[in-house]
Amino acid sequence: MQHPPHQSLVATVPPQRVPARERDQDTPWHSDAVCRRDEAGLFFAPSKEPTAARLAREEAAKRVCAQCPVMIQCREHALLQPEPYGVWGGLTAAERRVVLARRRRRDLDLTSGPIAAAG
Repeated sequence: MQHPPHQSLVATVPPQRVPARERDQDTPWHSDAVCRRDEAGLFFAPSKEPTAARLAREEAAKRVCAQCPVMIQCREHALLQPEPYGVWGGLTAAERRVVLARRRRRDLDLTSGPIAAAG
């Protein structure tokens, strides 16, 4: 079973980095994730975290994500799962909920648009 990057951070020594274009196609996307080098606590909130601390932590996590070669794959993973917690692909859980709502609305418009126009 393949684990997403955030689940194995604490006990894992980072593997040698191989550029995405040079790695084997069977290698999972998260093996190239920059967050594998960081503490999981940066990406997930501790219980009862004060708002200011949460916002600062999330911004720091997003800065890590911004440097990641697999940010888009990570984001799509978190949207497709959907991951309910943490910063994934540069988006917080709340931001992912907004993206998912927009996608649902767009998909609904695409499927109901021609029918409404024909009527």
